[in-house]
Amino acid sequence: MTAQPIFEIAEDAGIDTSELLPYGRFVAKVPLESEPGDAPLVMVTAINPTPLGEGKTTTAIGLTQGLAEIGRRPILTLRQPSLGPTFGIKGGAAGAGKSQVLPTEIQNLHLTGDFHAVAAAHNLLAAMIDNHLHHGNELDIDPQSILWPRVLDVNDRVLRDIVVGLGGRPDGVPRQTSFDITAASEVMAVLALASGYDDLRARLGRIVVGSNRSGDPITADHLHAGGAMAVLMRDALMPNLMQTSAGNPVLIHAGPFGNIATGNSSVVADVAASRLGDIVVTESGFGADLGAERMVNVKSRQSGYAPSAAVVVATVRALKAHTGRYRIVPGRELPDELLAENPDAVREGCANLGHHLRTLRQWGVPVVVAINAFPEDHESEHRAIAEYAAEAGVACEISTHVVDGGPGAALLARAVVAAVEGNDTPGVVHRDYAADQPLTEKMEHVARNVYGAEGIDFTPAARQALERYTELGYGDLPVVIAKTHLSIPHDRAIDPEQPWRLPVREVRLAAGAGYVYALSGAISTMPGLSKHPRAERIDLVDGEIVGL
Repeated sequence: MTAQPIFEIAEDAGIDTSELLPYGRFVAKVPLESEPGDAPLVMVTAINPTPLGEGKTTTAIGLTQGLAEIGRRPILTLRQPSLGPTFGIKGGAAGAGKSQVLPTEIQNLHLTGDFHAVAAAHNLLAAMIDNHLHHGNELDIDPQSILWPRVLDVNDRVLRDIVVGLGGRPDGVPRQTSFDITAASEVMAVLALASGYDDLRARLGRIVVGSNRSGDPITADHLHAGGAMAVLMRDALMPNLMQTSAGNPVLIHAGPFGNIATGNSSVVADVAASRLGDIVVTESGFGADLGAERMVNVKSRQSGYAPSAAVVVATVRALKAHTGRYRIVPGRELPDELLAENPDAVREGCANLGHHLRTLRQWGVPVVVAINAFPEDHESEHRAIAEYAAEAGVACEISTHVVDGGPGAALLARAVVAAVEGNDTPGVVHRDYAADQPLTEKMEHVARNVYGAEGIDFTPAARQALERYTELGYGDLPVVIAKTHLSIPHDRAIDPEQPWRLPVREVRLAAGAGYVYALSGAISTMPGLSKHPRAERIDLVDGEIVGL
């Protein structure tokens, strides 16, 4: 697989090459578009994955290649991989086999520096907070209220809780703080949701970092930081043009995690894609309970561009894992009993698939199930998934894109086109709540409609925070619930088929991004490395990157 010069990809996609900002031979920044085009949007989501992931990105790439194979002009939008997972457990996120984004090492390592721009803007604001405290604290900021950490795009557990300013009076005011991974930064969510330069600047200025001693919010603009942050983010707002291994155009942009943030590529990437192709494929992170929910209830509200169909990626191994009979440990070989032929276990695990199918259909989105085939699968196991999908009344196709590229996803592509063309109300979704409903009700609706919980149990501190945010005028914002991606409930030990309630221990405000988010279960915004992370196996040999 050899990448073509990026100007050739741009010309084929109808992009004015005089407006490109090239980064070497194979990547370029593309100009912003203001309004969505007419191309329908197809959202690729999944069942709840195993810790290894189940090939959602690969399937989105393969589907794009398959659509081109049947004569369509598809454009793919994907998030940029974080260096944390790249050097941690999962490795790169550029696809696999004959369905990859090229050049893979460029996509997985730095790309055009957007993540660095996010980190720089975020950390500039953190520095200006501490600088303000050091120089007399004119705004009377309560140091205990500051919720703005620093960020780093590396998994590093020792930075989860730190103390700064210990060197003496010239080195600032001592206080407890933390680091998050860059993908968890609110600045990353702002990048993903901003519609243009003016909107980017306004959102950055609205970021709330804490409060004064009277309880009033302190924003980035109060600290006169929003303008400099926007300058650092100017080029980062432009999507990055790359290509699939079949030469199809791909817009890589932003990288918010799906379990703790919005989990989707950027608004500006989707809008640009909608004006270039005749069908847009995008990926919504992790299972449909996370990224797809954010697409429906958060991203599409702000972009005005909603999916006309959805693809749910399912794998044999993940469905078996959801029976609770098998244990998958990151960094270890899959257990032999998981790989043994067992269609009954697959059918039992299809309860997880069924949950996500019901959720998507209640949003009014036509669904196609994509079986991402692995070499260890058995025909009887694929048949069990197909039979379950048929009983649920949804289309289902086996996709062999990893081995066969576009031809291996042609049947899936035809099923997706049929789903889009059969949608009587394309681009219209039924959201889980209205903007003017109370924040508590919005979270209750997500917990009940999307997760299947009987309700929510708020801690007193969480309920108090929601009341305060409403008093401050943030009650009309959408909501995000940060929870594990590995199961529908917040805790993998809970049986989702039995009655359960969702606990919310803390609620935070992302005023710049434009949502209020709750934390449920054991969720961390700074991952750690495993005993033997993938970084140990990545090297530079004769100038070539190996092990990525």
